[in-house]
Amino acid sequence: MIGLPAGTRIWIAAGVTDMRKGFPGLSAMVQTRLEENPFSGHVFVFRGRRGDLVKLLWWDGDGLCLFAKRLERGRFIWPRATGGTVRLTAAQLSMLLEGIDWRRPVRTGRPM
Repeated sequence: MIGLPAGTRIWIAAGVTDMRKGFPGLSAMVQTRLEENPFSGHVFVFRGRRGDLVKLLWWDGDGLCLFAKRLERGRFIWPRATGGTVRLTAAQLSMLLEGIDWRRPVRTGRPM
């Protein structure tokens, strides 16, 4: 996982995204559907119809970065909403990218 600067927000684009889109299409989607600025330094996460592919769009200060991950088995856990956004923490994003249910993580023990 790439270390994100402090204060970076992570947004999931709820619903299904056409995974054929690249930089221009996903940037336009951030502006129109999510009503955010793709050059804000925040991370925007999109999922395809089958659920085994996600793309992340991120402005790192020098240019737009587009990351993609496909799971060999299983599906990425996604919110049930069909539109809008959901905000994640960096820990939740890490879990999502590993195929773990980030919505209700369970601790194995109580912290002391």
